Amino acid sequence: MSNRNSQVVNTILIVVGGGLLIYTIAAENPNQYFKIFGLIIIMIGLYRATNHWVATKDDHKEEENQE
Repeated sequence: MSNRNSQVVNTILIVVGGGLLIYTIAAENPNQYFKIFGLIIIMIGLYRATNHWVATKDDHKEEENQE
């Protein structure tokens, strides 16, 4: 269950960061800090997601060996 919650958090971070970046593109005079903060949030979400993928990439092999 913890893995699923981690994936949800990663997805939320990526979507929120992307939303901030889209807002800065669409707004007339966006604050530069929104761009920086949006990019940092996306990078944190992607970092967490790739670490999760690396940790669980061989899970299917373990399931096949148990059967």
